Amino acid sequence: MAEGLPYVQSFRELVVYGKARQLTQSIFQLSQHFPREEAYSLTDQIRRASRSVGANIAESWGKRGYERHFVSKLTDADSEQLETQHWLEVATDCGYLTREQVQPLLRACEEIGRLLGGMIARSDAFCNPATLREPPPAYLTSLPDESSSTEISSFSLLSTDY
Repeated sequence: MAEGLPYVQSFRELVVYGKARQLTQSIFQLSQHFPREEAYSLTDQIRRASRSVGANIAESWGKRGYERHFVSKLTDADSEQLETQHWLEVATDCGYLTREQVQPLLRACEEIGRLLGGMIARSDAFCNPATLREPPPAYLTSLPDESSSTEISSFSLLSTDY
């Protein structure tokens, strides 16, 4: 990461989140001119896909404590931007958008994809365990001594004697 940049405190501060919001707004504006018969199909699909990009980025931020979950949600965000590209191309094929209207949106999707790829590649920087807000619980900080005569396996989790 670049020196001197402040630590991001919220998903709202992520550059990729801001770009996803801009993309969503642009698609919303353009899709308002789609034919009425597309309201529950193409219009709905393209809006949902573009909105899901930012939603998955926000959700990933809440999962930073579990790196694999964080990466999984970022992967979902990337999949949604790819789906958004597909629907933009469909809208162009149907004649609802021109190539000139779609090209900047496709470039924005690709940029979002690159930014997400960078976050995925450096997920450990986003999921630093040193940023946990609470100390680990005392019962997880040490394991029983292997030479101890107490056997953990003698306790049955399936016991019905509560």
